[in-house]
Amino acid sequence: TVLPALMIAPEPSCVIIEGGTHNPFAPPFDFLEAAFVPLVNRMGPRIAVVLERPGFYPEGGGRICATIEPSQTLSALDLTERGALVRRSARALVSHLPKSIADRELRVVRKLLQVRRDACEAVELTDAAGPGNVLFITIEHQRVTEVFTGFGQRGLPAEAVANRAARAAKEYLSSGAAVGPNLADQLLIPLALAGVGQFTTLAPSEHMTTNIAVIKKFLDVPMDLRQIDAAQWQLCVSEPAA
Repeated sequence: TVLPALMIAPEPSCVIIEGGTHNPFAPPFDFLEAAFVPLVNRMGPRIAVVLERPGFYPEGGGRICATIEPSQTLSALDLTERGALVRRSARALVSHLPKSIADRELRVVRKLLQVRRDACEAVELTDAAGPGNVLFITIEHQRVTEVFTGFGQRGLPAEAVANRAARAAKEYLSSGAAVGPNLADQLLIPLALAGVGQFTTLAPSEHMTTNIAVIKKFLDVPMDLRQIDAAQWQLCVSEPAA
């Protein structure tokens, strides 16, 4: 919430965030670190985020430290193409739960997405306050990295968690779009502040279209969202006409 203001502030900042670093109601730390922050850094600011302690919903107790070196001007971000595929990987985390849950999730990912065994990692966390499980599927292309997430829930089999995340990753891969739905949401304000930029994404959610409408209430910047083929939409941000 505070990042857009701090990335163009007159002085550097350090922000400490405590609570749920991994919960199903917001992009988790790993998504921010691998997918979002590198793109914002490409626009001019220098942001670094460190996970000091994980926190799973509902116990929370996590801690993130973020340092922001602002930039008074923001460069355009052009993500109409994602470039060649570089790597697929998967990481499953468990806290105060059997490691077999992570192993089962990774088996599904290997089968559905042909992720190499040596690119899969099961991690047992020992420093989280409460139990939790999260699966990350990372798709790295030359120009953008995407992270798809599945959260374990009581009563939901590990295979179902992995299937849901893998389906989202497969839909993204087959679409040809540069950014997925969550990353598209996160990039709206940075691009609007820059006043220029564009990206391709999947069919927009109601959340995304609502965010665009709200941004237009505060910033005089044209934001055009249009469908360009059966699977892709393109968002273009441009300077207002003179």
